[in-house]
Amino acid sequence: MKKLFGLLVLLFVFCFHGTSQIQDPVHWSYKVNDTGKDTKEILFTAKLDNGWHLYGLDLPEGGPVATQFTFEKVEGGKLDGKVRPDSKLITHFDKQFEMNLSWYEQSATFTQKVIVTNPDKFSISGYVKYMACNDQSCLPPTDFNFTIGNTKAKAATPEKKTEHVQVVDTPKVAAMALPAKSPSDSGTVDLWKPVVEQLHAYGNKGITENTSVWLIFLYGFLGGLLALMTPCVWPMIPMTVSFFLKHSQNRKKAISGAITYGVAIIVIYLSLGLIITGLFGASALNDLSTNAIFNLLFFALLVVFAISFLGAFEIILPSSWTNKVDSEVDKTTGLLSIFFMAFTLSLVSFSCTGPIIGTLLVQAATMGNYFGPAVGMFGFALALAIPFALFALFPSWLQRMPKSGGWLNTVKVILGFLELALAFKFFSVADLAYGWHLLDRETFLVIWIVIFALLGIYLLGKLKLPHDSEVPHVSVPRLFMAIVSFSFAVYMIPGLWGAPLKSISAFAPPLSTQDFNLYKNEVHAKFDDYEAGMTYAKANNKPVMIDFSGFGCVNCRKMEAAVWIDPKVKQILENDYVLITLFVDDKRPLPEPITVNENGTERKLRTIGDKWSYLQRVRFEANAQPFYVLLNGKGEPIGPSYAYDEDVNRFVLFLENGLAEFRKKSK
Repeated sequence: MKKLFGLLVLLFVFCFHGTSQIQDPVHWSYKVNDTGKDTKEILFTAKLDNGWHLYGLDLPEGGPVATQFTFEKVEGGKLDGKVRPDSKLITHFDKQFEMNLSWYEQSATFTQKVIVTNPDKFSISGYVKYMACNDQSCLPPTDFNFTIGNTKAKAATPEKKTEHVQVVDTPKVAAMALPAKSPSDSGTVDLWKPVVEQLHAYGNKGITENTSVWLIFLYGFLGGLLALMTPCVWPMIPMTVSFFLKHSQNRKKAISGAITYGVAIIVIYLSLGLIITGLFGASALNDLSTNAIFNLLFFALLVVFAISFLGAFEIILPSSWTNKVDSEVDKTTGLLSIFFMAFTLSLVSFSCTGPIIGTLLVQAATMGNYFGPAVGMFGFALALAIPFALFALFPSWLQRMPKSGGWLNTVKVILGFLELALAFKFFSVADLAYGWHLLDRETFLVIWIVIFALLGIYLLGKLKLPHDSEVPHVSVPRLFMAIVSFSFAVYMIPGLWGAPLKSISAFAPPLSTQDFNLYKNEVHAKFDDYEAGMTYAKANNKPVMIDFSGFGCVNCRKMEAAVWIDPKVKQILENDYVLITLFVDDKRPLPEPITVNENGTERKLRTIGDKWSYLQRVRFEANAQPFYVLLNGKGEPIGPSYAYDEDVNRFVLFLENGLAEFRKKSK
């Protein structure tokens, strides 16, 4: 079990890279065979690239996604039974999921029998949802669309000349094709026509990074400082520095070795960040921040981290890995030996640094900055490496260095409480996206109030956890931290009655999810439907502000809590504009799927969020949230776009300039 958790952490970091690379290791084809006068068989074939496998139709609960066939529309006939697998399944016990799983390798075939009732109108359409994995990673669940009419398979990818096989390309914003008609019931093509050139004419100031590189670096640096004060890293500092001082011929070489050791630590962790940066594209990083499955997985992972930090078990990597690296240290000399020593530190300290690294990487990846993971890991590694170099330069400091002891476990437990609190932020994103209403704002606040109250009780020594030392008296630092924890818990209590709580607005669900709310100053959108809002604006001769948002968008909540509630902003939005908020991660299904073509690839929009995300990409060539656009009733831009910026005066100017332009064009 311990090895499983260690492997899970590593797998988690890499398991979503398929969304940013154009990978499709499963190649589907299908054909229709006549088996009788009124009967047919649809034969689906999946050919897999070497090393990849496709899961079977029936898998235990709690495992990966099984292959599923969905027949959305059947005309002129009916299905005869269920899809029948024809290929031999391979069954193995999967250590990652701790269950027996079945899959196909190299190829798989499936058959669906059909009874034809009206040959002239016979047609079937649907999709196959499947998940492909290899020994290193899994790609996200993917859909393969199919349409069959009069026994002729219509390829879902027009540009491919192969008769049946479809290879799905990742759409690129710059080359998107507008569908023949708007994906709406109104059929208003003008409201979906790209207006990028008009936005550029106004300066298009909204296309900016969501998060400062320096802020990501600071998060990483603080994470590295926290990692230093854990039981796995702190005792290593005097041991490692003493090693260099004792095994070098002079102090100059000892200092050089310790500094090289610190640089090696930076190189190792920075390499991990660069790998993540290379695997994720800009749109994929944004997709992760609003992907419900991703957020649920990370919620579970953070809970596991928290339980580990609280003392239930240790997350360790397989001992064979550490032994292998140790043997390389013994075999090598010079710089290479120092590098392997640094790598050994990375492995043996994983039970403490793993949760911090995992949290940092995902937070950086979901902040909207392409180089976020690399910058964050550089900050983390720099904080981790500095003490080794400093203590080598000033070895007398080692005598004054705090000794290892129970305080190190206290640091781990504090981190455990913080990890547990942060976990519910990610669960909230999934809850909002799917509309479960399991974690509305007041529920979220109650959980956080209890967590931080318990943390305060722990810091006062009134709550004992495994591996805790006896606390004969409460030290001054513990007392002050307890005061901060209790104060934070009390600060959140008014939020149960609707207080905005600006300091945690980025983490808590929006005020709109709260049932009992005495606070009336928040701004609510008049419409959550694009066409309906535009129709209203045109009829009432008012300008429009479109707010592209997301349930999992941290900066969206910040803007709403810090900028929108400003009296002047509130007055302009409610009286002078028609506010339309479109959630790009809304998982509610559309009445009927909408077929669109992006970059020559035919795909279906199945959810409301799919539709609004497509609108943002096609019309405005943007995919980050928040993203604000000002339009007139004809759908024409009346100002530049606007992204995350908590400067109230600048946002007021953005709105007032739009109003002035609207009045100018209306004359």
